[in-house]
Amino acid sequence: MSIQKFIKPFIFLGLMANLVQAQQKTGYKFDFGPGKVAKGYTQVLPTDAYTKEKGYGFDFDSKVEGIDRGGKNSLTSDLVKSNQPFYFSVAVPEGNYKITVTFGDPKTGALSTVKAESRRLMLENVTTAAGQSVTKTFIVNVKDKHINDGQVVSLKPRELSKLDWDDKLTLEFDHQTALQALDITKVEDEVTVFLAGNSTVVNQDDEPWASWGQMIPRFFKPGVAIANHAESGLTLGSFLGSKRLAKILSVMKPGDYLFIEFGHNDQKDKGPNDGAYKSYTERLKTYISEVKKKGGIPVVVTSTSRRSFGADGKIVNSLGDFPEAARKVAAEEKVAIIDLNAMTSTLFNALGEEPSKKAFVHYPANSYPGQDKALADNTHFNPYGAYEIAQCIILGIKEQKLGIAKYLVDDLPKFDPAKPDNPSNWHWPESPKSSVVKPDGN
Repeated sequence: MSIQKFIKPFIFLGLMANLVQAQQKTGYKFDFGPGKVAKGYTQVLPTDAYTKEKGYGFDFDSKVEGIDRGGKNSLTSDLVKSNQPFYFSVAVPEGNYKITVTFGDPKTGALSTVKAESRRLMLENVTTAAGQSVTKTFIVNVKDKHINDGQVVSLKPRELSKLDWDDKLTLEFDHQTALQALDITKVEDEVTVFLAGNSTVVNQDDEPWASWGQMIPRFFKPGVAIANHAESGLTLGSFLGSKRLAKILSVMKPGDYLFIEFGHNDQKDKGPNDGAYKSYTERLKTYISEVKKKGGIPVVVTSTSRRSFGADGKIVNSLGDFPEAARKVAAEEKVAIIDLNAMTSTLFNALGEEPSKKAFVHYPANSYPGQDKALADNTHFNPYGAYEIAQCIILGIKEQKLGIAKYLVDDLPKFDPAKPDNPSNWHWPESPKSSVVKPDGN
């Protein structure tokens, strides 16, 4: 046998090992811009578009400008900017990732908001003065549809194109960002807060739709990862049937949390065993029991109120017995409850009947591309409304004295649902994608 024939199998095995190692890589350090490259970092130029083969790069046809200001610090003397929001993606396996971002421009000031995956708010209004570099760290959960024993989550057609379910971690930077460096490291020691719910909880991909589940990451510092498994139109039953609870349980660690908010769609189930005090109660108890078996901490969340005002100009309950049934289950099972139904009723009453439209998807025709009719939805929130409701959740976490309260950010805004933020003073840099299609559920 020739020496070439002898070593060929080993060369092949070596190449395969390198490929597997590349596919499983869980740590990256990127230096953005055309200047000198910092030691230990990979340089990223404006021409570095994302490809599966490379495993990282600017994504979704993002156009950025590379700037080299010169200077001794090779990490912070160059950067990338854009006059549009831009995306950067990295292929990583499922898990929690610590993201450290360095912002700044030696010549000008900058202001940055960062979202991850399907428009999850991670950083809000990070300012840098000219010549200043600022480093911020946050945690992003990356999930896939695979469960143990070959099972998979049954995704809806719309989910197949969502950034939440693809095979990479994607960061979205707004158009005022000056990006200098990025450090991505997989971490195993975070407390994971899983979210189970419907369209009032899910990460919505498209403007102007939004839900509280995609806003709460902004309020946590490293130590907590938010894993949002909610999806529009689901009930406690269909969440179970599509194997979403099974997926959560397959990756849950002792000490992790599951926040459970259902009711809007369960209300429409009309079978003989359906109802607030029948199937809804039974299934809610099943969720609680299964989470406890894993050593997890279940938290019941009552359903957000709809924008439903009565003749007296006050919110009326449009969810029947479901909020009260959730309260009853939490009391019987001795688990924490966040009464979001009560808090959102207070919030919408405080805003008032007409001004409360500012928290929902109420927009005149032609506000978004392809929108030839007005949008008037009294269940689904816009980013401002979702942000206010996320603050209700944070208030509930503090009031219930949950262990994760110690991981809330140091600059936590003061919030009272009876005194909501003025929508005119709230800033949200819109993402490029929009849709006039209402999410499932009402």
